[in-house]
Amino acid sequence: MPIFRYEYRNVSSDVKELDKRASGQAFEVILGNPAPDAKGEFLLSPPKKKDLSLEEIQRKLEAAEERRKSHEAEVLKHLAEKREHEKVVQQKAAEENNNFSKMAEEKLNQKMEANKENRTAIMAAMNEKFKEKVCDRRLGTGPRPRRTLFDGSL
Repeated sequence: MPIFRYEYRNVSSDVKELDKRASGQAFEVILGNPAPDAKGEFLLSPPKKKDLSLEEIQRKLEAAEERRKSHEAEVLKHLAEKREHEKVVQQKAAEENNNFSKMAEEKLNQKMEANKENRTAIMAAMNEKFKEKVCDRRLGTGPRPRRTLFDGSL
């Protein structure tokens, strides 16, 4: 089996083909030691911090306090906006509820008025019909009253 040699960033590697099948291939990659002229890219120790003076520490503390105050003011502003929005929503809901109540009351009053007019018309028609019957009986043109066992006419 062939062995291929590669070199990348001063690191040599050998690739050895292990197996070749229809489903795929298998390789073994052998990494070599880095070349002696390669320079390390990473520092082993972190850079040293310089000593801070009392004035610098005080300035940083003041800046941190300013950031805290700014953040607190932003949070309070956001809460105030949220409460204002809640008030607007509640006022709108109350107004819509009031409008709905007024509309429902108007509809109910219209229905009651229509029922009253209808009942008045029916009562007037019944009174007219009753007056006609009474008139017809007095004149004798209407139907004869029924005789029953209870009125003593039989």
